[in-house]
Amino acid sequence: MPEGHTLHRLANDVWDAFGGRPVTASSPQGRFVEGAARLNGHVLRGTEAHGKHFLADFEGAGWLHIHLGLIGKVDFGEAPVPEPVGQVRLRLQNATAYADLRGATVCEVLTEDERETLIGRLGPDPLRDDADPALAWKRIHRSKQPIGQLLMDQEVLSGVGNVYRAEVLFRAKLHPKTPGHLVKKREWQGMWEDLLDLMKYGVETGRIDTVGDDHTPEAMGRDPRRDDHGGEVYVYRRQGQHCFVCNSVIRTEILAGRNLFWCPKCQRTGLTRKG
Repeated sequence: MPEGHTLHRLANDVWDAFGGRPVTASSPQGRFVEGAARLNGHVLRGTEAHGKHFLADFEGAGWLHIHLGLIGKVDFGEAPVPEPVGQVRLRLQNATAYADLRGATVCEVLTEDERETLIGRLGPDPLRDDADPALAWKRIHRSKQPIGQLLMDQEVLSGVGNVYRAEVLFRAKLHPKTPGHLVKKREWQGMWEDLLDLMKYGVETGRIDTVGDDHTPEAMGRDPRRDDHGGEVYVYRRQGQHCFVCNSVIRTEILAGRNLFWCPKCQRTGLTRKG
């Protein structure tokens, strides 16, 4: 599932292609005909992301809301606009560009009140200027759930997926099963600041790179990572491989339906700590 930086990149790309101008909207697949008709011909006056939710403000029509889910994607192209290929739920186009949405879990048009309700359910998004990390901390330090589960709860923190979860916990040297109420405030502040840096880099580059200068392929004389998520990481999907820092074997385990990844030596704190 795309992580939060992907949706912020999408918001930037949609604005660059269509912002400030009337947009032609259609549903070649036929599953979003009424929604596309509501948007068709209206001016796109703003785009934004909240965690894993993309929102676009069409003047006088409402807010286009998209959640990509596991397989959703948006493909962009330049005019001349070709005939749609495959199951295109929504096509946006103008005289110079087009964008095709496929496979999204959610594609709908919201009113302003419905948008506010959606946002009100979400935790702070590190990539938003209006984010308040204190709201996430309030929920974390009152919870006995594992911090590895809390970081993935979009009502606690928006936009963090499995990659950022695994990597920020490793960089904080915090075991993913540490109960939330045992996480120290300075640890949370450090993770929040780390997420700010890592996710902003993700928006700029489209990659999730988390390793320090001493652990890049060039510095270590190793092959670059090969994975469909891209980027150089410490523990994510590296189960059975050796930790770049301590040489221990990276472990994995399922928590709340998702795979955890951690180093048993670098992240062995947390389970035995008290208050």
